[in-house]
Amino acid sequence: MTNKVRFIDLFAGIGGTRLGFEAAGAECVFTVELDAAAVKTYQANHGPVDARDVRNVSGKEIPRYDILVAGFPCQPFSIAGVSKKNSLGRNHGFLDETSGTLFFEIARIVKETRPKAVFLENVKNLKTHDKGKTFAVIVGALEELGYDVATSVIDGAHWVPQHRERTYIIGTRKTLDSRGAFQFPTIPARRRRVLGEILDPKVDVERYTLSEKLWDYLQRYAAKHKAAGNGFGFGLAKSDGITRTLSARYYKDGSEILVDQGTRKRPRRLSPRECARLMGFPERFKIVCADTPAYKQFGNSVVVPAIRFLAKPLVARVSAAKGKRLNA
Repeated sequence: MTNKVRFIDLFAGIGGTRLGFEAAGAECVFTVELDAAAVKTYQANHGPVDARDVRNVSGKEIPRYDILVAGFPCQPFSIAGVSKKNSLGRNHGFLDETSGTLFFEIARIVKETRPKAVFLENVKNLKTHDKGKTFAVIVGALEELGYDVATSVIDGAHWVPQHRERTYIIGTRKTLDSRGAFQFPTIPARRRRVLGEILDPKVDVERYTLSEKLWDYLQRYAAKHKAAGNGFGFGLAKSDGITRTLSARYYKDGSEILVDQGTRKRPRRLSPRECARLMGFPERFKIVCADTPAYKQFGNSVVVPAIRFLAKPLVARVSAAKGKRLNA
């Protein structure tokens, strides 16, 4: 029997989380992603995808695995608190409090398959949504299912030239070993990367430079909101600095990350390849879609080296636990 750590990739997107876990030595054995364009990119880079809605996936269909990995969409929901007194076999307790949300599907699959660990990634404000109630329900659900839970907000700027804070939730099954909750590793001090390092010297500048009309609109929009006392506006990034957070709406006008081209030229958007680099994807990663879906895909993805950094100690811990049981 192999001691290789196996994981499943839910809400997989284009496989950024998969790349991080594979770099940590784990093997992906099952993938679920519904978006057709993301499936196309995932297949081109990784192979087979189950393109169903995760709601239609039964735990009985999933191969034996060790770690459930998911960068799940967080649909808003409001719950007063987590019930600790109801049986998990009935439609109440955590099942009732998360029903109607996509996290419910993760909880259901965890209950059906009992993985050794759970690795979840989401936006920073998940922790404060609905005055912290949303986050409390998620953590409480995993605890009710038998997991020690650790959480942290980490900025991708430690690895890429982008300010991108994300919430990580890592659950380890209480029966895994005697070490308790996962300990987030200390991020080592290093020189931070800057935007100029990921810019493509051969990029089609004219293609990605903003039109006069759009640039004029963005400047007027920013001035209007600045006068009103709020911070809405474009983000002009210089080559010796870092960018704002890349979002799935980047295809609309590119306003959150505009590359400064000096006073004599209007700023430009990043190209999809530059977006891939901004998220830490390797150069070998294939971009097989048009610009619009590609921007959405990278904006919805993860900072790959951040995932790898967290996956390494988690995979090592699960591997050690597997090894002890195999040798027992």
